[in-house]
Amino acid sequence: MIVSLPMYDRPETAAANDALWQGLRAALGQGPETLNRDGAIWDHWLSPDLLLSQTCGYPYRARLHGHVTLVGSPVLALPDCPPGLYYSVFVVRADDPRERPEDFATACLAYNDALSQSGWAAPQNWAAARGFAFDNPVPTGAHRASAIAVAEGRADIAALDALSWQMMQAFDPFPNRLRVLGRTDPTPALPYITALGRDAGHLRAALNDAITALPAPLRTILGLAGITHIPEQDYLALPNPAPPPVPRPSK
Repeated sequence: MIVSLPMYDRPETAAANDALWQGLRAALGQGPETLNRDGAIWDHWLSPDLLLSQTCGYPYRARLHGHVTLVGSPVLALPDCPPGLYYSVFVVRADDPRERPEDFATACLAYNDALSQSGWAAPQNWAAARGFAFDNPVPTGAHRASAIAVAEGRADIAALDALSWQMMQAFDPFPNRLRVLGRTDPTPALPYITALGRDAGHLRAALNDAITALPAPLRTILGLAGITHIPEQDYLALPNPAPPPVPRPSK
């Protein structure tokens, strides 16, 4: 069986994720001894051996829906956010005088991945609702890398998963060079998934028990308050923005 929790796994949160899995494994009475941290993430998500993983809302609606079973949505410890939802924060350099995300329409937007809800779809959908687009994007491969690119002046703005941003503020030195300029509209949080044919209700109940039993300091590290059920239709209803342009090869 495969179990992975890749979306908020970093050195400072690894022990808390390990503890969450051990609690879930005890509740389920089955599963591997340790989390799978090796191999390609898409191989985990699409494997018939998948017991549990966490994906992003955009990959779920664009490629995974119909190939996996939706288990549930995390309730995150985010301010001003309904249970089961999350949002992105727009971050810019602390000394940048521009006052609105709209002022960065032609500036360089750092984004983690073209299939990221929080890094690509959320900011572009937010912009489209206001009559513009971020039209000068650069890929970075990770939210943390996007934040660093802005802090170092290689990009001007980034939309970061709000929980990832909280973790950066807790564990990294560079956020003091950045400031939050705004946030995107809330959308369903990063869903837990399992392979087709598995009992989603049983997994969701066991995961709820594991989260509840997790010591409060570990729940705080993970920014995790519980789990809820967001219908798959809510994930599928979100629009898919145009993909970013293919980067031109350097001469």
